[in-house]
Amino acid sequence: MNCDVSDRELQRIFGELGFVTGSKATLPLMRQAIKAACLSDITVLLDGETGTGKQVLAYAIHQLDQKRRLLPFITVHCGTINETLAESELFGHERGAFSGAVRPRNGLFQAAQGGTVLLDDVNDLPQSMQAKLLDVLQRHVVRAVGSDREVPIDVRVMAASNRRLDQQVRQNSFRADLYYRLNVVHLSLPPLRERSEDLTALVLAFARRHQEVFPGITSVEPELTAYLSQQRFDGNIRELEHCVQRMLFAKTEGTTLGLRDWMEQCANEKAASSRDLISEAAESLWRAISGGGLSCAVALHLAERGILELAISGNPQSRRELASRLRTSERTLYYKLKSHELTGRVTPG
Repeated sequence: MNCDVSDRELQRIFGELGFVTGSKATLPLMRQAIKAACLSDITVLLDGETGTGKQVLAYAIHQLDQKRRLLPFITVHCGTINETLAESELFGHERGAFSGAVRPRNGLFQAAQGGTVLLDDVNDLPQSMQAKLLDVLQRHVVRAVGSDREVPIDVRVMAASNRRLDQQVRQNSFRADLYYRLNVVHLSLPPLRERSEDLTALVLAFARRHQEVFPGITSVEPELTAYLSQQRFDGNIRELEHCVQRMLFAKTEGTTLGLRDWMEQCANEKAASSRDLISEAAESLWRAISGGGLSCAVALHLAERGILELAISGNPQSRRELASRLRTSERTLYYKLKSHELTGRVTPG
């Protein structure tokens, strides 16, 4: 694996492995990841909010690791592991080691021999297991429950955390020595709200991934991207993917995903309230058209001007801020302001 590749090639490589990005801001992260992939035995700690793609990036590193890529990649979900059976799950057990152990069983570390173990949500690993894991990382051996024999293992260990482990160390809920052992290469994944440049690429990637729901999507309207950039997405990329699936499910025609598709899939109270307000506005416009002698085109033109004037009355600092308020692109806003002769009332930039 050549670790010295161009930015475009770097994005292509990781995109094919599921870590999609079109943002220059994530290039340093990907360069660190590809360098880690070239160092097969180095431990990697990934942190970031839930849904930011830690598992996806860990698997991409494994797939780019020429020594281990054809060998197992096993994920240990530390947050759901049974504390009583954790040692057996990770390191195996001998027959008769405890009630119910009717036959010997290899643990997940042995099952991953030669490959990679990802400790997902390692921040939730029971404290009783932290010392045992530290010993495995230091000596590269495991001992099954009920056995006096140590078995050598050759695995790369990666750990993912949805909390800052250094803070947990200060709170005495995570062992400092284990943290230092895991924190050799540290990759911190930004939340989706800091990756607005990636939204179009991510939406298209998810549309292709779920084309069995609705095929043929080739583009994303700028208005949709602008709207999505204003959302918090507490569930990050995972939440965005679910939203794209719902948009595809509701879609019946076309090759573009737009703001209308978003509103169609949005079944929460906020969207319902917005639709009610729009219905009221539509009724008011119809009364103006049917009773006031206005044509539909004139009524819509006046309504659009009224919306722009209301937004401008909030004293936006720039055209960019106004576009953000209106959840549209700066280019679209410019042409609308120009058509209503309002460009002089908003500062460019």
